[in-house]
Amino acid sequence: MVFKRRDTRPFLRAAFELLWPRGGWARAFQYVKHRVRRLPDQPERIARGIWAGVFTTFTPFYGIHFFIAAGLATAMRGNILASLMATFFGNPLTYVPIGVISLQTGHWLLGAEMKEETERSFGGKFVDAGGDLWHNLKGVAMGEPRDWTGLSIFYDEIFFPYMVGGIVPGVVSATIAYYVSVPLIRAYQKRRKGAIKAKFEALKAKAAAKAAAKAADAKPKPD
Repeated sequence: MVFKRRDTRPFLRAAFELLWPRGGWARAFQYVKHRVRRLPDQPERIARGIWAGVFTTFTPFYGIHFFIAAGLATAMRGNILASLMATFFGNPLTYVPIGVISLQTGHWLLGAEMKEETERSFGGKFVDAGGDLWHNLKGVAMGEPRDWTGLSIFYDEIFFPYMVGGIVPGVVSATIAYYVSVPLIRAYQKRRKGAIKAKFEALKAKAAAKAAAKAADAKPKPD
């Protein structure tokens, strides 16, 4: 196949690069920033897309952030591609502080305390919820009894507080990103437009000089 990778990456290497891309996160961030600035759209529309993408990273709907960001960008009349690239704000380096802030804010808003010293740890509750979902799906197919205890604990102590608590820091972070992005994108587009215009004028002048030189050569010379 023409577009097939010549070097097939091992599974472990591919998984590692999801957590730490080749060249590091700083290089990946620079690439995303460069692509966002070059989007052919109005600065305000691009910034609204960025708002949608950044806000989405504060929601607990992991795995479908792209779809949520695209939906928000569409509703806000923002740039959808910008919203998808802005979800890069949520990555393995930022998901831990985002999760902690969202959970703490959610429990505070709901008037509940985070239960740290329980029979199950934070990660254990994720495992219990996943186990309940898997066993109950099998139970539906095989007619076995179902138990939603682990999933219920996960929803009450993690998912719902995370969803509620992510709204405030999500809105704040997304709004900051919007107001920072608009002038930066506008300045970049103006500078790029000026550079393209200058290049066009240079080519135009070069073509005129070449035409003048050709006309001078074609002019009959006096004896």
